[in-house]
Amino acid sequence: MTQETVEHKYVYDFAEGNKDLKDLLGGKGANLAEMTNLGLPVPPGFTITTEACQAYLATGAEPDGLADQIARHLDSLERGMGRRLGDPDDPLLVSVRSGAKFSMPGMMETVLNVGLNDRSVVGLARQAGASTGPAASGGSADSATSGGSADSATSGGSADSATSGGNADPAASGGSDRFAWDSYRRLIQMFGKTVCDVPGEEFEQALDDAKRARNTTDDLDLDADDLRGLVDTYKKIFRKHTGRDFPQEPREQLDLAIRAVFDSWNAERAVVYRRQERIPADLGTAVNVVAMVFGNLGPDSGTGVAFTRDPASGAQGIYGDYLANAQGEDVVAGIRNTVPLQELERIDRTSYDELLDYMARLERHYRDLCDIEFTIEHGKLWMLQTRVGKRTAAAAFVIAGQLVDEGLIDLDEALHRVNGAQLAQLMFPRFQLDHEFQAVATGIGASPGAAVGAVVFTSTRAVELAAEGQDVILVRRETNPDDLNGMIAARGILTSRGGKTSHAAVVARGMGKTCVSGADELDIDVPGRRFTVAGRTVTEGDVVSIDGTTGKVYLGEVPATPSEVVQYFEGELDPEATDDALVRAVHRIMSHADAARRLAVRTNADTAVDAARARRFGAEGIGLCRTEHMFLGDRRELVERLILAREADEREQALAALLPLQRADFVEIFREMDGQPVTVRLIDPPLHEFLPPLEQLAVDVAVAQERGEDVAKEEALLAAVRRMHEENPMLGLRGVRLGLVIPGLFAMQVRAITEAAVECTRQGVRSCPEIMVPLVGAVQELETVRAEAERIIGEVVGGSDVEVLIGTMIEVPRAALTAGQIAEAAEFFSFGTNDLTQMGWGFSRDDVEGAFFWRYLELGIFGISPFESIDADGIGRLVRIAAEEGRAARPGLKIGVCGEHGGDPDSVHFFHSVGLDYVSCSPFRVPVARLEAGRAAVVTAGSDSR
Repeated sequence: MTQETVEHKYVYDFAEGNKDLKDLLGGKGANLAEMTNLGLPVPPGFTITTEACQAYLATGAEPDGLADQIARHLDSLERGMGRRLGDPDDPLLVSVRSGAKFSMPGMMETVLNVGLNDRSVVGLARQAGASTGPAASGGSADSATSGGSADSATSGGSADSATSGGNADPAASGGSDRFAWDSYRRLIQMFGKTVCDVPGEEFEQALDDAKRARNTTDDLDLDADDLRGLVDTYKKIFRKHTGRDFPQEPREQLDLAIRAVFDSWNAERAVVYRRQERIPADLGTAVNVVAMVFGNLGPDSGTGVAFTRDPASGAQGIYGDYLANAQGEDVVAGIRNTVPLQELERIDRTSYDELLDYMARLERHYRDLCDIEFTIEHGKLWMLQTRVGKRTAAAAFVIAGQLVDEGLIDLDEALHRVNGAQLAQLMFPRFQLDHEFQAVATGIGASPGAAVGAVVFTSTRAVELAAEGQDVILVRRETNPDDLNGMIAARGILTSRGGKTSHAAVVARGMGKTCVSGADELDIDVPGRRFTVAGRTVTEGDVVSIDGTTGKVYLGEVPATPSEVVQYFEGELDPEATDDALVRAVHRIMSHADAARRLAVRTNADTAVDAARARRFGAEGIGLCRTEHMFLGDRRELVERLILAREADEREQALAALLPLQRADFVEIFREMDGQPVTVRLIDPPLHEFLPPLEQLAVDVAVAQERGEDVAKEEALLAAVRRMHEENPMLGLRGVRLGLVIPGLFAMQVRAITEAAVECTRQGVRSCPEIMVPLVGAVQELETVRAEAERIIGEVVGGSDVEVLIGTMIEVPRAALTAGQIAEAAEFFSFGTNDLTQMGWGFSRDDVEGAFFWRYLELGIFGISPFESIDADGIGRLVRIAAEEGRAARPGLKIGVCGEHGGDPDSVHFFHSVGLDYVSCSPFRVPVARLEAGRAAVVTAGSDSR
């Protein structure tokens, strides 16, 4: 018995699909099928699957059986419509449109009016004059989709805008002949540009010449004879560039158009967009072949776009635009002004009532805001597309809360529909770029927000002017720990070097300061107190505006608005008393996230001010307190004494002077975090970071010597800097190595921490200190430090009720791979994912972002910087190994993360999946981490229930 081969299905009629088949039919095709199944009036058509596209792109040829399946579905469409594709007497015309799983507005191709040729154009004119029903053809089912939708684009090129027949009433514009010839010239233009790579500029030039001959700038002033002549000109352009006549066979037009849509998946703009939006490159696009309907056949026709709620604010109501006697291109091109959708009630009450009914049905069915595109042809309403509508971050929160109130979704689903990136957008001031502001430079958006202020070039000057009440922007080539006071005083930081993990970026995010780094177009002259950019010189005191989200730098003051969401987190707005719908929605969803999450959220804070803000933002402790920041400012002299000490007693004197200062710092922080754990990292960076740069110091000494000044101290400093100079200091004498080499350094810090805890306990403040040893690579290092620390803690604690935990950062790959051994000496682990990423990848994080990351992103080597979002496959595997082996050796081992990844939304989900106990991040990212920790728990619970 022979076994029949089952043909693989590549083509689906709209009636065969549904909204859950986006992987196969793409978003557009799946939603057209869903509306068809709901009984809504959708122009008939069929969808060619993404699998067909994948096969075509893999081999360069259509898969076996596809051509036959297209022919069968086309035949079915023709029989259903009672017309044949391109028939000279009564033509059926179709649009051929892309439709990927994820919306990629304007990134891929569309060809409209397929089926028009030298013969059927005459039939189209006759048909347009007589039509009173659906699919009068010649236009485009999708041509009304421009209308302000996400997929709209400009005419002459894109998919949705270059619609056929984008003109006024045929009768008023020279009759149906004009309409038909205009449709034909549009097909040649779009087909030539999209399918055959004919330069679009030549078509545009020919159109401009025709209008110039008529002494007009308006397409509508061209009559049928003008357009007939333009068709002839377009054909000559087509032939000049292709070496052949414009194809007259309708099926050839269709096949070539389908291939062009497939090919557009790998067009440069589509590739760039996918990379930006992190859309997988192997999905492919579906192709939708749809019978066309017109909105420009008279006053009883029109086109529009509708939203079931306001996509900007989330407010309920009727939102959208309508344009009578027009196609979508008219809306996009601005040929005529649209009217509010409510006007349709007056123009065509029957269609208006039908549309409202369909809008309500679709929103209930999709349980979400819907974006709807429609055309009315001679009083007949056609639904051309629907999708879950794009919305602003504010609208996302407001709509999620509304849908809960309406019983359409529950709080888990509401939490799932918002994300940390949206919340972050809402937490920063925003520029109002309604006016004409031209960016003079673009760097890396290192810390979001909008900051305006007078330019200053030194930390000292920033502090001085801020004390006088002036807003300032600190401009540096790059920042260092010495700049901390100026960074605190400034409204924003602008550097010409560095990336998202540079000192400026990390510190700015921790303080919630706006920061643009790596703006290498700026030539900064610090001694001259000026910088030049775009041929202009900006001097100290001049005002600039920086956008920490986009990385753009503007000259002058750009208006900005504060964030009401931050006011809520700061406790300045009562969510129960305010009329602000956004604040109420954020409060409601954040409360549910807190109730749902398993991960605790701590903060990275080095001062009591940061700690207090983080608690207001919901932090449940400090996961990283960096002690090196406490050695700056007035304490620099003590650090210099420590570094220059040649004898033990000199070193001990310097440490003894630092001890009470460190203790006071910790007392303030413990008070702010009363009852919450505080993880204090012992000093980590190499000591030479607290000294002047080698080159600067050498010049200063040489100049002073030339003047005959006493430079004994400076010479000693210079000798120390030279002695400590390392080719790669990030892998040199730092962290635990520093504590083991310089006697008494770690001991002083441990004593200060413990004494502060005991003092707070006596004052009724409950302190929970955790001492963290950095850069451990071998258990023996930790055991050595631990032995001394336990001795000191025992001496200081005595009989007081203070418990001090001792643990380590896991930031050296060897530590991750020997975590089972290290756990024997550690009561907790905290992953320092910044250094773990740097060492795991072999990247110098201060250099690579500006040097070559752009190329790696362009090539798709990674979709996002591994310093921004955890590399789950590589660095993440080290995290997983360390967590599993650490807990196997010490059950109940507390494990967290304190690198910048602790506030990254995707990374939070990964850390949840690994089973960490907490994440720690800068204060302003605490709400984002709380939200994402709740989302991660809800996603996991949903998966488990399935």
